[in-house]
Amino acid sequence: MNILNRILYTLLISVFLYSCNSSNNNVEKIQFSGNAQGTYYAVTYYDSLSRNFKPQIDSLLNDFDQTASLWVDSSLLRRINSNQTSNLNSLMIDLVDKSMYISQFTNGYFDITIGKLVNAWGFGFSNPMALDSCIVDSLRQYVGYNKLQIKDSVLLKENPNIEMDFNAIAQGYSSDLIADFLLSKGINNLLVDIGGEVVARGSKPNGNMWVVGIEKPANNKYSSQQVDVKINLDNMAVVTSGNYRKYYENDGVKYSHTINPFTGFPVSHTLLSVSVLAPKAWEADAMATAFMVMGLEKSLKFLEHNPSYEAYFIYDQNGEYKTYSTEGFETVIIK
Repeated sequence: MNILNRILYTLLISVFLYSCNSSNNNVEKIQFSGNAQGTYYAVTYYDSLSRNFKPQIDSLLNDFDQTASLWVDSSLLRRINSNQTSNLNSLMIDLVDKSMYISQFTNGYFDITIGKLVNAWGFGFSNPMALDSCIVDSLRQYVGYNKLQIKDSVLLKENPNIEMDFNAIAQGYSSDLIADFLLSKGINNLLVDIGGEVVARGSKPNGNMWVVGIEKPANNKYSSQQVDVKINLDNMAVVTSGNYRKYYENDGVKYSHTINPFTGFPVSHTLLSVSVLAPKAWEADAMATAFMVMGLEKSLKFLEHNPSYEAYFIYDQNGEYKTYSTEGFETVIIK
């Protein structure tokens, strides 16, 4: 190689290295957080254009609340539940369709028509009622996902007293909404967390996968958070559902926020929490709730026949925490 060629070669290498270094240096880590749906949200992503999408994401979450929140008086959900309207927007149609799919898949262990029961037990926007088995049975007549139907963007209820509650799918759905919005802006490496419903896409600039902690069940709702295990999240979503923080006590009895649609009562079993891996957070969210209703034994039997999801269970055995993970979930746990 002559001197001229050496110089040209050196210049080309220098330009290449400068381009690579510039590209890496220009990928900025963007982080922000806020409040949504009665909890927190946190977003992290890498963007070579250094764009901050917090205003757009806040607007997106606000629009979602205007459709599906029980705590917004004028929301579409509140108006549908009180029979002020039966006309659905595209977001509500999608929420109902996805909810119905999981209801059918789990044979009714996930059911959005438990709205009246949720309120009666004090986990909605009303104070708890003095309930007995007779009152609970009288409310169960308004429960049943197969009592809903959508026709020409109109929700048809078998009984006008049926009320929907999307709390078991809403945060996961919202996490997907934010992730999809960022992907539409050309941001492919991101982590979205709404109240523990987490979506990961892509990776960090150094190629490392996103790492997420699974919370250890707390003694009570006021206990500080402790991590039970950490997992690598590779283009997946993970959602944890548990009964150790959302409950209330009455006369020394704890009432879980997870309502069994078949009995009408809060669940009472040894399963403390379940974390579900799925491609989408709405799936993981709904399935985690279904497993919490089923309990450990029924969940494991369900997974034997339906191995589409990976899960990590924490349960109580004679006062001690025990864990069980499916084979697929085991592979993402950081040892």
